[in-house]
Amino acid sequence: MIEREGRVELELGADVRDSACFNDDIAPTRAKERTWTKWHIAALWVGLSICVPTYTLGGILTAYFGLSVGEALITILLANVILLIPLTLNAFPGTRYGIPFPVVLRSSFGIRGSNVPCLIRALVGCGWFGIQTMFGGLAIDLLLSAIVPPWQALGGLGQVFGFFIFGAMNLWVVIRGAESIKWLETFSAPLLLIVAVGLLVWALPHVSLGELLAQPPSRPQGASVTTYFLSGLTAMVGFWATLSLNIPDFSRFARSQKDQIVGQIVGLPLTMFLFAALGVVMTAASVSLVGETVSDPVTLIGHIDSPIWVAIAMILIVIATISTNTAGNIVSPTNDFQNIAPKAINRTGGVLLTGLVGTLLMGYDLLQKAGLIVSDVTLESLYSNWLLGYSSLLGPIAGIMAVDYFLIKRQQLDVISLYRDDGRYPAVNVAGFIALGVPVVLTLISITTGLWRWFYDYGWFTGSLLGAGVYYVAGQCLDDKPGADKHVAGEASDARAEATSMAQTDDSTAGKPIARN
Repeated sequence: MIEREGRVELELGADVRDSACFNDDIAPTRAKERTWTKWHIAALWVGLSICVPTYTLGGILTAYFGLSVGEALITILLANVILLIPLTLNAFPGTRYGIPFPVVLRSSFGIRGSNVPCLIRALVGCGWFGIQTMFGGLAIDLLLSAIVPPWQALGGLGQVFGFFIFGAMNLWVVIRGAESIKWLETFSAPLLLIVAVGLLVWALPHVSLGELLAQPPSRPQGASVTTYFLSGLTAMVGFWATLSLNIPDFSRFARSQKDQIVGQIVGLPLTMFLFAALGVVMTAASVSLVGETVSDPVTLIGHIDSPIWVAIAMILIVIATISTNTAGNIVSPTNDFQNIAPKAINRTGGVLLTGLVGTLLMGYDLLQKAGLIVSDVTLESLYSNWLLGYSSLLGPIAGIMAVDYFLIKRQQLDVISLYRDDGRYPAVNVAGFIALGVPVVLTLISITTGLWRWFYDYGWFTGSLLGAGVYYVAGQCLDDKPGADKHVAGEASDARAEATSMAQTDDSTAGKPIARN
């Protein structure tokens, strides 16, 4: 084991590489692979944040959560500042050890038990992949309609074809690996910021910011803002609840803890706030711009009576959505699916599984666009309701991860054992499942009976805090408690490695042991 500036690099032996829990795609990153600076991390968040769902957040908070425009924007900014806490904390093990999200979870849920929270996260990622691909498919459809007029005759089928074209583009980027994603995010970030400024310049002459901010909220007159604000805050935190879990998938490529922390602080809160504010302004200006209220930028730009400008705008939106979709919705499910059977599922297999599941989840909407079924269910209502629901489920996992790494394991993981299933970490960590189960059960009771409605309404906060607390207590009380003597597991692993190294006569063999320097 070599440790430099808080980063650990391991030289893996044949016993690890032959393990059923290991493959090269979820292996610890080598020092030469940890090339992401704070600007790459910031660019990642710019690429993630500038997307169609972010654009519509202000409208969701005003329409569904009863907030005024000013209250909605403050809620979005505060939510993303709060999110920096779990994001930076859960990024630490990824940066220190170079391990992805599923391997980090093996510490708190067990070598095999980690598959349960992994699949929960994967399913959400696949769902968002489908939603984002639907928006990207619409942009592809409008682009082709602008440059190939006969394409317009396809109608709804054009959007279906666009969905599959756009989805294939996303999957191709991730199959090419982390460097491809880094390049895409770095290239797209400044371009997307320019696009956002351009849209704002286009919209500002057509809207009065004073009148917009003065619009009364849609909640009942005289109602207290507190309940509506906290519910909206929970939903906005839930927007990135997924990334607060699988941030190790990216932080494992960071050059240092400082880079991942500064990059996230620079890239996330302000970008989310500004692009959501842009969405509010653009939606308000849409009546003057195109004669009707339009709440998403793809449809709004599609109303422009200029094929050239529509084509240029759609190309930029395609780039924006790819940069969000690849990093936010494909990387994690790809790693999560590999965790089930690393020897049978590699990165390409995980990517294809993500695409398949995401397409199946969007099957109903695709059939609707193809004209085979009729429904009034909209994507906006779908994911606005989803934000609150899944944040209640993912919050406990975020709390458990942070407590396990910082309080139970004291930032010391036996990475070799995380890949080798040698008994140092249990197959299933009971404490982790108790800590996940308690808030989930309370959430279900709240939903089905109406009792403790606040527990569901503020699901991410109640879930993460309760999950963290229950995990810490359960870990101390159970006989097979997680972390029992595990904080010295890293040193024990090094000692075994040194002993093996002393007995090893040829360090150049394929089964080279870990050497401590």
